[in-house]
Amino acid sequence: MGAPPIPPASAAPQAAPLATETAPPRQPWQNRLQLGRNALFAGGMILALFVAGAWYYFSGRVTTDDAQVDCHITAMAPQVSGYVVKLMIDDNTSVREGDIMVQIDPREYQAEVDQAKANLEVAEAQVRSAQLQIGLTQQTTTYSTGGASAQKDSDQADYTSAQRQLEQTATANLLQAQANVAAKQATNEHAQADLERYKPLLATGDVSKFQFDAVDATARVAKSDLDAAQQQLAAAEQNVEIARANTRSSQARLARSQSQFMETKARERQVPITEAAYKSALAAKARAQALLAQAELNLNYTKIVAPVSGQVTQRSVDIGQYVLPGQLLFTIVPLNEVYITANFKETQLAHVARGQHVQFTVDTYSGEFEGVVDSIAGATGSRQALLPPQNATGNFVKVVQRIPVKIMVKSNQKSNVVLRPGMNVVATIYTR
Repeated sequence: MGAPPIPPASAAPQAAPLATETAPPRQPWQNRLQLGRNALFAGGMILALFVAGAWYYFSGRVTTDDAQVDCHITAMAPQVSGYVVKLMIDDNTSVREGDIMVQIDPREYQAEVDQAKANLEVAEAQVRSAQLQIGLTQQTTTYSTGGASAQKDSDQADYTSAQRQLEQTATANLLQAQANVAAKQATNEHAQADLERYKPLLATGDVSKFQFDAVDATARVAKSDLDAAQQQLAAAEQNVEIARANTRSSQARLARSQSQFMETKARERQVPITEAAYKSALAAKARAQALLAQAELNLNYTKIVAPVSGQVTQRSVDIGQYVLPGQLLFTIVPLNEVYITANFKETQLAHVARGQHVQFTVDTYSGEFEGVVDSIAGATGSRQALLPPQNATGNFVKVVQRIPVKIMVKSNQKSNVVLRPGMNVVATIYTR
């Protein structure tokens, strides 16, 4: 065997590790691996911080798109009946509190006020008369039969005067009112007959729309005149009844004076009767005052005034229309008093409380609006429905309920933005 081969010169550095303590240099792929591990760790930390921040941020709010703009809409209806003679509003008109919007014909109610004033004057005169009667009765207890006879003659004169007034004034007014009703009824029948004759002629084109409108207006005027005449007749009949009542009252006083004349000695017991008559007159005066106050109130009701400021909607009244008490004429929407009704799930309301900040968006406008939680409803929306669900039927399915939350809109909003009831809203409540 020969000598071992001599290693090449390039293999000599293999003994270098015996002469130094330094680690061998790292390979490039090892550096890239370490950098990847560091980047992965940093990315994981950043993602964890982002997730924790997002959870903290979004866990402090609750959002719902089941929300609308709402407000307390005022429905306007008359308190008295009559024809509308003035209409100061139109669809979507803006009104201010105290503005006169509708005027009902006040003539009938003015007549009632005048009649009530006259009745009050009569009642006041009766009070004064009854008050004087007390003193008179007390004094006549010491008078002789001559004084009682004079009183009887006075009552006889009053009774005669009342009869004359009944025959000359009230009856004449009644006959005149009856004649007026008969004349107006004949005019109305003629006008209505003309209207019925013109209707087929209008359909065939034999008369113009202008001619038909003139006949129709004449018929309506005739009907209105007939109604007014009938009301005057009713007033005349009532005046007759009043005159008859006055006559009966005078007749009663005459009978009482005759009795007093025959029983002068027993007149002392008439003092309590006169006092009762005075109290009755006071009661009649109070009743007349109440009727006058009611008549004046009805007269004021002929002017329909805006109770709040807002915008008129749902107008269903026109000039010349006959309206009745309680009939809906229009509604007023107070656009400056709107709020948000947001229906949140019951699982979202654990941390919702009054005074919390709210941000919401409206489908109509861009941008966000601010509000504040005002209150939470006392029951769910399903419980407040017209037909609440009955869960004790054997087929119960659990459904997450929604509870209305009232949100007040902050006033410092955009001036050119108008929130109208019914607009869709997406509301977010910040619970932290």
